[in-house]
Amino acid sequence: MNIHGIEVKGIGVDPQTRCAHYANPQDVIAIKFYCCQTYYPCYSCHDAVAEHTPMPWPSDQFDEKAILCGVCGWEMTITEYMNNHFSCPNCEAEFNPRCQNHYGLYFEIPTKSGDVEV
Repeated sequence: MNIHGIEVKGIGVDPQTRCAHYANPQDVIAIKFYCCQTYYPCYSCHDAVAEHTPMPWPSDQFDEKAILCGVCGWEMTITEYMNNHFSCPNCEAEFNPRCQNHYGLYFEIPTKSGDVEV
């Protein structure tokens, strides 16, 4: 589906990036996967549609625009997304705070020892 001029792939994707797997009112982001540079609403959509194994974004590339707000079409960096208190910095649409439970699937998250978790 084309959302704000950007292709978002997945299963049952609606005009604000909700999908068959995550469809509550706050599920309005798509994530550009590092492995294929393609936007998907969630890891389950990537698993269902892509023909390769997903790879998380390296922590040294968190300044890349990889998050799409499905409400206004704003593309933000991973750092902006993670630090903006679960809302779009452009339109203030609320994002699902439970998405942080899946950060490790999308982003390399440093562990307490300073190593990078993949």
